[in-house]
Amino acid sequence: MRPTITGLLVCALALTGASAVAHADPAPLPLVSLTTIPEGWSQRTDLRPVLQIFADGEAVHMPDAVSKDRKPETAPKKVTGKVAADVISAARDEINALKDTDFGIPAGEGKGTRIIDLMPEDPADEAHLVIYSPEASDGLNPEQQAARKRFTDLYKKLVDAFKS
Repeated sequence: MRPTITGLLVCALALTGASAVAHADPAPLPLVSLTTIPEGWSQRTDLRPVLQIFADGEAVHMPDAVSKDRKPETAPKKVTGKVAADVISAARDEINALKDTDFGIPAGEGKGTRIIDLMPEDPADEAHLVIYSPEASDGLNPEQQAARKRFTDLYKKLVDAFKS
C-alpha cells in the first residue's frame, strides 16, 4: 500500500510540476531584431542578432555577434540598454513602408545578408526585410539601390539609437 501511495504522490507532483511549466509565460519576443550574416558565415550555427528591441524599449545589443575574432563556441557579449519610443515608432513605420519593396539581388554570390524583422503581437503584421549582398550594387536598378539605402539607413539608425 505504501508503494502505491508513494507512486501516486510522485505522479501528482510530476503532473503539477509539468502543469506549472506548461503554463509558465514564455520569454517575450523582440519587437524588432537586426541580424547580419557576414560573407562566409553561411555554415556557422552560432549566429545571433546584432540588436533586439522589445516593445517597451528595452534592448539587447550584441556588438561582437558578427566579429570574425569571436570563435563559434563563444557566445557573443550582451549589453542591455534602451531604444527611445519615438525611434521605435519611426522604425516600425519605415519597416512597414519597405515590406513590399524589391531590394534586388546583386550579381555574384555569398556576399552576406542583413535582416530586419518586425514581430508585433499580431503575426499578420509581421515584416521581414532581407538584403542579400548588402555592400554590392552590380546589376541593381536605381529604385533597388535607393531602397537598399533606406534599409541600410534604418539599420544604422536603430543600432546608433541603442543606449546602454
